[in-house]
Parts: sequence; C-alpha cells; structure tokens
Amino acid sequence: MSKSERKSVLPAAPSHGYEFGGPVGAFATSFGLPLVCYLASFLCNDIAGCPVPSVLHPSSLSLERLKQETGWPGITGLGSFKVTGYVLAYYFLSLVLQTVLPGVERDGLRLASGGRLKYKFNAFNSAVSTVAVALAGTVIQGPDFPLWTFIWDNYTQLITANLGIAFALATFVYVKSFSVAPGNQDQRELAVGGHSGNLIYDWFIGRELNPRITLPFFGEIDIKVFCELRPGMLGWVLLDLAFMAHQYKVHGLVSDSMVLITVFQSLYVFDALWMEPAMLTTMDITTDGFGFMLAFGDLAWLPFIYSLQARYLAVYPVHLGVFGILGILAVQGFGYYIFRSSNNEKNRFRTNPDDPKVAHLQYMETASGSKLLVSGWWGTARHINYLGDWIMAWSYCLPTGIAGYLIQQSSPAPSSGQSPLDRSFVGGTPVGMEVVQGEARGWGMAVTYFYVLYFAILLIHREMRDEEKCMRKYGTDWEEYRKKVPWRILPGVY
Repeated sequence: MSKSERKSVLPAAPSHGYEFGGPVGAFATSFGLPLVCYLASFLCNDIAGCPVPSVLHPSSLSLERLKQETGWPGITGLGSFKVTGYVLAYYFLSLVLQTVLPGVERDGLRLASGGRLKYKFNAFNSAVSTVAVALAGTVIQGPDFPLWTFIWDNYTQLITANLGIAFALATFVYVKSFSVAPGNQDQRELAVGGHSGNLIYDWFIGRELNPRITLPFFGEIDIKVFCELRPGMLGWVLLDLAFMAHQYKVHGLVSDSMVLITVFQSLYVFDALWMEPAMLTTMDITTDGFGFMLAFGDLAWLPFIYSLQARYLAVYPVHLGVFGILGILAVQGFGYYIFRSSNNEKNRFRTNPDDPKVAHLQYMETASGSKLLVSGWWGTARHINYLGDWIMAWSYCLPTGIAGYLIQQSSPAPSSGQSPLDRSFVGGTPVGMEVVQGEARGWGMAVTYFYVLYFAILLIHREMRDEEKCMRKYGTDWEEYRKKVPWRILPGVY
C-alpha cells in the first residue's frame, strides 16, 4: 500500500496510545458496567426495599435470602425472546421515523482524509411523534396503558435486550471496519486511537470513526449518529413516564418529586434532540470511533442508569412541598442556563463567527487556523458547559431526598414475578404491604445519587481526554490558550 493510499484509510494524526486503562480497563468496563445495571435493578426493588435488607446486615447474608429479596429469576429469566422482539421493533420504528419524517440536512465537519459526510436530522420530530402516541394511549387507558405496564413488568429483560444489541452492534462494526479500503470513495476512515491492534481494546473504543450501513428502503444509516440520540435518549423519557404511571397506579397520585424529575430529564432530552445538528462538533462524532463504549453507553447505560431516581420514586413517593420545589427549580435553572448558553455560544461561533450574538467575542487563532474563544463563557473556563451539566445532575437526584426504604409485609417474600406493591398473592394470602424508610434511610442514596457522582467522574475524564486531544492538535498554541483561560471546569477551583 502506497503512502497516499494509507493516508486515505487512516486518520491524519497517529494512534495515540491506550485510554480507559488499556485492554484490561476495556475488558473490565465492558463486563463490569453491565453488571452495575443489573445490581441497580435487583438491589433496589419493589419486593424488599432499596437497598434490600440483606445488604444492611451483611453478617446474616445468605444467597437464598438474597434471591428472595431481589426476586432473582434465574439466569434464563434475565432475558426473553418476546421482550427482545419488542425492543427490536422499537429500534425498527426509530429507523422508520428517521426515514419518513421530514428533517434538516447538514454536512459534517471535514474528515481527516478529506470530504464531508451528509446527515439528516429529525430526532426531535421522531421523539415527539412517539411520545404523542404514548400519551394518547395513556389518556384512553390510564396507567394500565400496555407500554407502561410492559416496561415495569419486564424491566430486567429490557436491560438484557439492550445490552445484547450493544454487544452485537459493537461486534458488527468492529468486523466491518476491516473492509475499509484504500481510497476515499465511501469517505470511510479509522478513528484515531481505535486501531491499536489489540482486539478487546479496539472493539471497545471503536475502530471505525463513522460506520455506516445501507439498507433497503432506509438508505444509508450512520450507526453512531443513530444510536447517539435516538433509541436510548428517547428510551430514558419512556422509562421515566412508565415509572410515573406505576406510581399513580399503586399510590393513586403523582408526587411533585416525580413530576420535577420527569420534566427536568425530558427537558434535557428534548433540548438535545432539538439541537441535534450541534452534535456534529462533539468529541463523540469527530474523534471517537463507534465501539462497545458508545454502543453500551447510548443504548443501555444512559436510559437505565439515568432513570434510577424515577424508578425509586415509583415505589417510595417523596413530597417536596413549595420550598423544596423552588429550591430544586433554582438548581435546575442555574445549571441549564450555564449549559445551554455556553453551548449555544460555541455552536454559533463555530458556525458563523460574524453572527451579531458572538461577533464581539475575543479569540486567539492557532497555527492550524482554528479560533479559540478567550472571552464570554469560554473565557471563564475551558469546559464551562460541563459545569452546567453537572449542576443539572443534582436537580435529578435531590428530589429523592435522603433516600432508602424497606417494604414491610405480612406474608413471606413474593417469588419471582410477584410484587407486594401490585397486591400479588403469596400462598393464597394477600400481601400486606407498607413502604417505610426505617433503617434503610440514607442507604438508598447509593442508588439515587449514584448518577451525580458518576457524572462528575465522567465529565472530568472527558475533559482530560479533550485536553490531550487539543494538546496534540494545537501544540504550543494550546499551552498559550491555557494561560489565557487557566480554569478547566469550575472557575477558581478546577
């Protein structure tokens, strides 16, 4: 292969070593984080409590008791062909809506090997159409609308189905990446850092930058962009709504805390969908290949971990009152203002530096021709948008209060598939149920506040990766930029 041919396949910059702890970290993440999804499902439930009582008394822990308290369905019960079929139908519907609904077309950023990919964006229209049908069904059938009961009754199997799809997609695009051939007719290229030669690591991090597939009727589908904002992001909203419906079905009310969390998270999702074209400038699209890291994060981790607070409130409603609501609204509003204002400023400047809203901003020009903002939001901190994102994360967790509950019942713990909250029968005797905090108070925060801790780690790690990328790209210009904008995320602190 000639030097010019090789350049058309590989990115302009060389591979830059391992991230995420290399092959060992990739392996641990690929199998450890799915386990976290299952642990959150079983250890915080509507059978015994959140956390289950055995966790509070590890000295008396037994496997048999833990199985009872978690409603363990057995290995084969973790999945279901029927549930997987419905999940695949949901993905198929997403593809149909992407194809048939109107949308805007945009060109992506210039590829390292030359040329620009074309994209059609209509995720907002697709999501609105889907949610509108679900809400119409709810108006007619109330909390027993089949979509909501299906989600609640098959929660663990839904996790398994989406995990299976993530594993399958990661494997498919990894194998497909080896068909990237010399020349650039198809505008395919490998991701920087995604072709280390180690199978596990490349499968995890993503070998091809923008894997695409052409399907009858649907045409060319960008797999990474499709997964980024469609099935998982909308799935997050649908999970929240299903948990809200369950809370109403069981408790006869929808708590103010549930309303706040569902509205906040829906606002976040629909804001991202409305601003869908802006993702073309994000690291996920411009730098990272598509492998298990993004497939799992988009399709399984995001919807099932990010919705844990609403799932908790479905079982144990928290009533905030006027002052609690106002306090949490202030946190959310402040975070959203920073997040959206800073991202809009960056997007406008990148798209049209002469836009009157950003034309006054000061910038420094690099040797590569790029312009780096040194005033406005981006003169305050190099990743100021991450601060807004993290502040908003608190507004998702605070409505759960000092979390934790136990389910007290007058009959033995129900077997798999039965729940004291839906008035199941055990041994012919109705389950007498009361949800109280008791000694679990505070311990449930490991579940409901997990998101804010995880998100801080994610944002700091992402910022560090971006710093490394920019240092490689801009060199001494980036060092000069860091002198002008010294703070990373939180001015005066970090």
